[in-house]
Amino acid sequence: MQTYLVGGAVRDKLLGLPVKDEDWVVVGSSREDLLSLGYLQVGKGFPVFLHPETKQEYALARRESKTAPGHTGFEFDTSPQVTLEQDLQRRDLTINAMAENSDGQLCDPYNGKADLEARILRHVSEAFSEDPLRVLRVARFAARLHKLGFRIADETMLLMQSMVRGGELDYLVEERVWQEIERGMAAPSPAEFVRVLRECGALQVILPEVDNLFGVPQPEKYHPEIDTGIHILLCLEQIAGLSHDPVARYATLIHDVGKAVTDRTKWPSHFGHETLGLKLQSAITRRLKVPNEYAQLAALVCEHHTKLHRVAQLKPKTLLGLLESLDAIRRPERFDKFLLACEGDARGRTGLEDENYPQRDYLLRILEAVCGIDVATLLAANPSAQPKEIIETERLKVITATKLEFGDNG
Repeated sequence: MQTYLVGGAVRDKLLGLPVKDEDWVVVGSSREDLLSLGYLQVGKGFPVFLHPETKQEYALARRESKTAPGHTGFEFDTSPQVTLEQDLQRRDLTINAMAENSDGQLCDPYNGKADLEARILRHVSEAFSEDPLRVLRVARFAARLHKLGFRIADETMLLMQSMVRGGELDYLVEERVWQEIERGMAAPSPAEFVRVLRECGALQVILPEVDNLFGVPQPEKYHPEIDTGIHILLCLEQIAGLSHDPVARYATLIHDVGKAVTDRTKWPSHFGHETLGLKLQSAITRRLKVPNEYAQLAALVCEHHTKLHRVAQLKPKTLLGLLESLDAIRRPERFDKFLLACEGDARGRTGLEDENYPQRDYLLRILEAVCGIDVATLLAANPSAQPKEIIETERLKVITATKLEFGDNG
């Protein structure tokens, strides 16, 4: 029985990145052998075991045979005769198909180290095409490693495009698609995740609402980049620098989906794209089973981002209504994500990437003034008044006073 450290741990170690999880492969052993040594079997798809002391995951070396379309249509051979090379051959990318033995010696039958040094994402073998989820995984790796200079090998991109054209992605389970989108948004370069998906054709399959934005014009006066799809990529680049939170990044990704379905005869104007976008977002949420936290913030950004952009022009009552719609008083953390997504939208325009966004501080100051009201004292001083009415009146009063501090008379 031989054990090898495999996959991401070996890759990240060679890249000088922090190793978060260590996965191990066991060669020349069986389920019965590991159980007799105190390992605990977990998982249903194929034998994975927890080490009796470290609790790290150990998997029996395995070969895979495609039996049906999609991500789950496989049979596994985990017999003791399966070699390390056979196990590594089934992996997606060469940089993930390296192993290290107990002496620290690198086992690299598919030249993963050379591709690592050349900053290339290359598939290990034609077996890559048997698992459509790998298309999304490669996009995620591109997003994770883009800042280190990695690019996708031409032959791998061609294979991914062929898989998309062949309809393989149609068999993916929605939950797995969402999982990859979420991870792509959490990566250092979420815009690269979208770029890769679009280049291989997968974006039209999993997020057609976003793909349809490419080629949709916007007024050059406000959007020098003109193309709405390019605007989304620029927004993602900006929000990536403002926040690591994938929830805020996802809201940024789909905040303008309504622009693809506005009246084409009125283009490049997109009046009402906020309301139209909410309908499309609801469809995305149902289709991909998007978690509430993501869906709710995305809807708020979609509906209200244009209000924040012109916040200084809003009347006190409109400002109060905006704060109430955002539930800003009770949910300040979500409110902050909303502000960041809107800032990413404003700065996601060609030539305007470094522009200040005073609207953020403006609305934060309004919220601070509203939260500064001593409600208990206010109600005690007006015992005969209706609580809701007296609180609203006082809030409008402090909002008006705060606007005057900014020099606004609206």
